Amino acid sequence: MQCARAWRGLSPLLRAAQRTPTRSYTAAARMDLSGIYPPIATPFTATEDVDYQRLEANLKKYAEIPFKGLVVQGSNGEYPYLTEEERVEVVRTVRRSLPADKLVMAGSGCESTKATVLLTEKMAAAGADAVLVVTPCFYKGKMDSRALIQHFTKVADSSPVPVVLYSVPANTGLELPLDAVTQLSQHPNILGLKDSGGDITRIGLIVHKTKAQDFQVLAGSAGFLMAAYCVGAVGGVCALANVLGRELCELERLCVSGRWEEARVLQQRLIEPNAAVTRKLGVPALKQAMEWFGFHGGVCRSPLQPLTEAETQQLRRDFTSTGWL
Repeated sequence: MQCARAWRGLSPLLRAAQRTPTRSYTAAARMDLSGIYPPIATPFTATEDVDYQRLEANLKKYAEIPFKGLVVQGSNGEYPYLTEEERVEVVRTVRRSLPADKLVMAGSGCESTKATVLLTEKMAAAGADAVLVVTPCFYKGKMDSRALIQHFTKVADSSPVPVVLYSVPANTGLELPLDAVTQLSQHPNILGLKDSGGDITRIGLIVHKTKAQDFQVLAGSAGFLMAAYCVGAVGGVCALANVLGRELCELERLCVSGRWEEARVLQQRLIEPNAAVTRKLGVPALKQAMEWFGFHGGVCRSPLQPLTEAETQQLRRDFTSTGWL
């Protein structure tokens, strides 16, 4: 326990400085993930180049919100459309701009195990405190528990930083099986899971089956954040936090302090806008909403298309009907 407390007391940058090639998992696995993380968007210029100036402007605003950290190069960062060099440089920019007490969790998932191992090492070198590794899915019919356990184990064995599993069936068409999660939770360098599926019974069962491993589960959406806290999740990686970050942090505070009635009222107000920027209208809607709330969202990289006028009006209604605009 003293080791765990000592590790949690170190800043992310100090933790990074103490990493060694010998893969000392004992301390790494004790990193405390509890809290709210926005999976930040990647701003682009009119010519679809990464706009680092606008990214840094967003980061300055996020630094003023009580987030535990940021997820960089997650689904909302349009990572499939960035080159490997861009993915790493975005992480490097975030780490350089973000206060030292904020965690940087970098998406390093690729389709092959070898590519994921290599990119994970580059993300760690760029300053990531942990990596978020999505399930490989192109050959989803062959991605059974045996394949996924082997994949994540090899990545975790090689990673200089702790690994967080990422299950996002809406994008991959593949849910990380429960038996695979349970077995992987025993790996000393696998810290937890971001579950974006929204099945609360599954989240509760994962928490129950991994409780002996100090395994940490993060809700993957603001729409079921309160419910996830009820069954033992420790935080959330929520697209809506890019827009309503303070409100998501307030919901976290209410849940952690047991003020469930107030939490319920706030959670209900967040459901419609969250659905609008996720499953209904996606990343283009998230970026549009960011513009309304004083952040730089801007265009998406092709082939993602901007919202139509009708979609923009629907998005505005989803925010105004709940009193956010």
